Amino acid sequence: MHSVQWVDRGLQLNVPLVGEGTSSIGISRMSSVQLPGGISTLWMQVRGSTVVRAREGQFRLRRGDWMVLERDSHPALQADRAGICVGLCLSSETLVALGNGDVPLFPGRGRMSGSDLQIAVRLWRQIGHAAESSSGMRGDLRPLLLHMADLQRGITAQVRLCPGRSLGRKRHVLARLQRARLFLEGHTDRVVRIGELADLASLSYWYFSKAFQAVYGESPQACGARLRLEQAARLLRDSDMIVGEVAAASGFENAGSFARAFRAHFGACATDYRESVCDCTANSAHIPRASRAAHPHAVP
Repeated sequence: MHSVQWVDRGLQLNVPLVGEGTSSIGISRMSSVQLPGGISTLWMQVRGSTVVRAREGQFRLRRGDWMVLERDSHPALQADRAGICVGLCLSSETLVALGNGDVPLFPGRGRMSGSDLQIAVRLWRQIGHAAESSSGMRGDLRPLLLHMADLQRGITAQVRLCPGRSLGRKRHVLARLQRARLFLEGHTDRVVRIGELADLASLSYWYFSKAFQAVYGESPQACGARLRLEQAARLLRDSDMIVGEVAAASGFENAGSFARAFRAHFGACATDYRESVCDCTANSAHIPRASRAAHPHAVP
């Protein structure tokens, strides 16, 4: 059985357990939704932005972003004033009935092109329309899952790098590693210990470290440091926070350690980086005006 739920204009939705069925959910314009455990979820941002808080951390989805979360993530989503986010809730029974081993979806997030987003939204709508006309569940969900699996082909390609004798074991390990990596992305405000990641992935400390290095080409510590520095760069570009505040918000104990790490990664200090970004933005804003001045008869 499939249900469709939409919450709009600042309302809040608490979703009960899905049971053996599925549920399509849409949130828009300052609305929020809270989901229980026991269901896997898929989210796609159609317009504006949405803040996602889950066991894996806090994320902001912008137009074209997608995210897949596992059963015990307990996500809560909050759309902004112009935000529209649509999702799909899948119980374990549904995934088994659909043959999820043939169409695996791994935890993680990414971006899709405008055309891929249009296709995804169209397929999502078809699921709801089919539910209203009592169409079969299996045929309704598979096109969207296949589309998302294609968007995850970069992740799926890493299966061959995972330890394990069987394809099923390799996929299981990759799903565990993907969730740990998502945890790092969701906690860029602090240093995450390897032991914490290994516990989340239900793997031993040694096995997790070796597998993570083999799949992603960097250690968990290096990945976490890189993600925190990339978060610092975003804050320097998009916020008015001073450098010391950016350092603290990115999980660095003091401004000195942040300055050394930032310069080593980006080749410039934080202040120079911010000024160069501002200069590039200002120059790009003047390009159209200069072009029109050089070609006064051009059609706008």
